[in-house]
Parts: sequence; C-alpha cells; structure tokens
Amino acid sequence: MSELIDGKSKRKEILRDIIKDLHHGKSPDEVKERFAKLIKNVNAKEISEMEDSLMAEGISENEIKRLCDVHVSIFKEALENELPSDTPPGHPVHTFEMENREIEKAIESLNKMLKNLQEGKEEALSDYMAAIKNDVDVLSEIDKHFLRKENQLFPLLENKGVQGPTKVMWQFHDDIRQMLKEYNRTLESGDIETVVAKGEELTKAISELIYKEENILFPMALETLGESDWVRVRRGEEEIGYTLVTPGDQWQPSKEALADLDKNNQGQNQGEIKLDTGVLTQEQLNLMLTNLPVDISFVDENDQVRYYSQGPERIFPRSPGIIGRDVKNCHPSSSVHVVEKIVDQFKKGTKDEAEFWLQLKGRFIHIRYFPIRDKLGNYRGVIEVAQDVTDIRALEGENRLLDW
Repeated sequence: MSELIDGKSKRKEILRDIIKDLHHGKSPDEVKERFAKLIKNVNAKEISEMEDSLMAEGISENEIKRLCDVHVSIFKEALENELPSDTPPGHPVHTFEMENREIEKAIESLNKMLKNLQEGKEEALSDYMAAIKNDVDVLSEIDKHFLRKENQLFPLLENKGVQGPTKVMWQFHDDIRQMLKEYNRTLESGDIETVVAKGEELTKAISELIYKEENILFPMALETLGESDWVRVRRGEEEIGYTLVTPGDQWQPSKEALADLDKNNQGQNQGEIKLDTGVLTQEQLNLMLTNLPVDISFVDENDQVRYYSQGPERIFPRSPGIIGRDVKNCHPSSSVHVVEKIVDQFKKGTKDEAEFWLQLKGRFIHIRYFPIRDKLGNYRGVIEVAQDVTDIRALEGENRLLDW
C-alpha cells in the first residue's frame, strides 16, 4: 500500500512540475514527451489535486485557467483511457451528459449554418442568419446547465476540499456567457465575416468545455462525492431547471444515503431553525431579515399581523403593539376596503400580486403584496414588501467594478 501511495505522490509531483514548466514558458511539445515517458496513468482527481496544489502555492486562478487548455491537450490521451461514467438516468451526472448531447446537436447545426453562410449566395443570407440565431438561442439554454453546476455541484466539491477546478470552471462559464451575449450583438451587425469567425470561436469554446466536464470534472466528482452528496445535488436541481432535457428516474439512491442526508439536515443543535434550504440560528435569521434593504410585514391566514422587520430606516412606522392585531385595524378607514379586497382575492386564489408606488417625502416608494401558500396550495397569509427605489430608478448603463 505504501508503494502505491508513494507512486501516486511522485506522479503528482511530476504533474505539478510539468505545469510549472509550462507556466515558465516551455512549449507543450517540450513537456509532452517527458510526460509520456514518466507517467503511465493519470486520472481526473489527480489533475484536480494538482491544480489545487498550484493555487495553494500562489499561482492565480487566471493563470490556471490560461493553462487549462494546455493541461487537457497534454493529458488528453491518458484521460480518454478512463471509462465513461456509468450513471443511470436521473443521476445528476447522467443529466449533465444528456444535456451535453443536446448542446452538441446545436453546435453541429450552427457550424453547418456558418459554413453555408460563408459559402452561400446573397439571396440566401437572410435564411442562414435566421437559422444561426435559432441555434444560438438553443445554445443560450446552457446557462441552466452552468447554474446547476455552480449552485448544486460546486459547493459540495468545495466542502470536500476541491477548490481549484471549480473556480477555474466557473470562469469558463462566465467566458461563454459573455461570448453568447457578444455574439448576439454580432448577429445584429450583419457582418458575415465576423459572424462566421465569432461563431466558430463560440462553438469551439463550448465543445472544449464539454470535454473538460466529461473527462475531468465529472469523473473527479464521482470519485470524490458520496451517494448522499449526489442526492443533495439532485434535490435542488429542479429549482434551477434543465437544458433541453428531462431527467430520467431510474437512479434510486440507497436507503442509507437518504437516511444519512436526512440526519445531516435535521439541525438538532439548540437554537437552530431547519429551513428548506439551510439551517440558521434564531439570531442569524433575525439579523438577516433586519438588514434586508426592504421593509417586510407578514399577516397570517387569520388576518393577524405576525411579524414586521425592524430595519434601521423603516419606510412606514411600526411598533410591537401591532403584533397579533387584525390587519384591518392597522389601516385608516379610507383604505381598509383596499386591504380587504387584496386579502379576499389572495384567499380565493384569483390574484398572486398587488402593486403600488407613491411619492413619500421626496422618495419613490414601491410596495408589493404577495400571497403565501403552502405546498398544497392552501392560503397561509400575505407578505408586504416595501422598498425605496429612488436611487435604483436613477441608475443608467452598467457598473461591473467595485467603486469604493
């Protein structure tokens, strides 16, 4: 066993040295031969550990990202020797891979249209452009694929100590998001040469990302995460949605995995409140609600005021005396009929929002009301959200950089 550990450790050192050589300017060809001679087998998890080690030594995420394509080029032959994931339909990795197959169909179609556009006759250009726009719209659905990785998969990997690959992969996501955004503007320009060139760049970037997922990220994740972790990934997926597919249902986690997850979700520590998507202490929950940049009030199904947020600068005055009071008694007679109408329609289920805006002391105030219903659709109350949007309404253009 110790010999195996030593062999893996040495292999990891060699991998790190190869990437460092690349970082210091050596060409891929110079290191590829050394790699082939010294390393017989390398798996995705070792590459992940190597990237984490490099980042721990001070190499930035951007440098790792810049080198990542070279990593794949060098390690491609070894990686392709790994067996594909054998996950059943319904397992998150199977769903990711199904999505990739649909994305690849859109890539193939787009590449074909780009070729036709480049070679096409003038009278057919508008038809090709319309087809290209349709393919780009399909490719834009990949954002749900990205979001599930970022919000469901990456946090669990990071909890297991996998930091580098998730950060690098997220940057690739953002690159492709930006490319899609810019490509839509390119399509509007109608410049055929640019449309073709930028389109080919886009499809290449997405294809390479798929390769990185299926040959590095997913194998490493399958080796790193336990069954209960994958149950956790699966349980949160539907809130985000899927890219061009509907997951299967053949994957059936073991009772042990489900029990382990439920045990971890109990939040049994004193003072903790178990919520649908987390566990907070009472103090944390109160601080969070108090510091939101909105005023919140909650009235239960019996029309009694149960809560209001006590922020530093409330828009409307509130005091503890209103807790337990009938909501109709909290409004002047001139407006109580409006309150009654809103609550009545919410209870009947005929409306799902009421909205008002007004000027108050030179500020623009936006007020919204939403019905609260349980999983069975039963009315459980109404929430009022009021916000001073004066400064928000004055915003123009974009501000992507921190200005303080």
